[in-house]
Amino acid sequence: MLSDVTIGQFFPGNSPLHRLDPRMKLALTFAYIVAVFIPQNGIGLALAAVFMAFVVLLSRLPLSLVLRSMKPVLPLILLTAIINLFYAQGEALWQWWILRITPEGIANAVFIAVRILCLIVGTSLLTYTTSPTALTDGLERLLSPLKVLRFPVHEIAMMMTIALRFIPTLIEETDKIMSAQKARGADLESGGLLQRVRALIPILIPLFVSSFRRAYELATAMECRCYRGGEGRTRMKQFRLCARDIVSLLVMAAFVAALFVLNGYVKPII
Repeated sequence: MLSDVTIGQFFPGNSPLHRLDPRMKLALTFAYIVAVFIPQNGIGLALAAVFMAFVVLLSRLPLSLVLRSMKPVLPLILLTAIINLFYAQGEALWQWWILRITPEGIANAVFIAVRILCLIVGTSLLTYTTSPTALTDGLERLLSPLKVLRFPVHEIAMMMTIALRFIPTLIEETDKIMSAQKARGADLESGGLLQRVRALIPILIPLFVSSFRRAYELATAMECRCYRGGEGRTRMKQFRLCARDIVSLLVMAAFVAALFVLNGYVKPII
């Protein structure tokens, strides 16, 4: 299961999505996150899902990679959908005790599941197609107006990027610790809930120790390279908006406008 977690990883490529300006990708990702919550009918939700499928094709990433990224969150999606399935008013199609399934509940469950899937795929594509350095620079450029308010823009962008960068590292470290504990005879899968929680202690303690050690090593490396923050720093690559960035912005604007139009002309089902 841990090997299926791909959050924070970057996969180099030369697709149209890889070549987009990082600032534009950040803005478009945020716009899509907001747009996913606009549809109130099945047609709008289907349009949002088809749009994301089109973006996945543009990224030229293996479909197996995208599907693998959704595997760890499937239990959470199913749990959320089941809760929404029974939490709705309307004419009951099936009822037992306090549990009742209604057409509205089924619609809510489908909407929640599809929305979460679209959000996960959309945000994952951002890190898949953008290097950590480009992501840091793009985020810092977008937040640069906040420097007037003495907001630590560079430090916040650096911390967010380091956190994303170290997710795969910590997952790999966790997998190694679990394998080492199993080789020593540790039983991590059998027993009740309390026993499984106790079995995690020999994993969490070495993981915390390893995390703090890596943090100290990173801080020492940055100090040895005379890192003093973003003031006066130059960049090897300068960002410039190109025609493809403007086209992608227009496509996103048309997509959002279509969702609003569908909400106005198609009857909501939730």
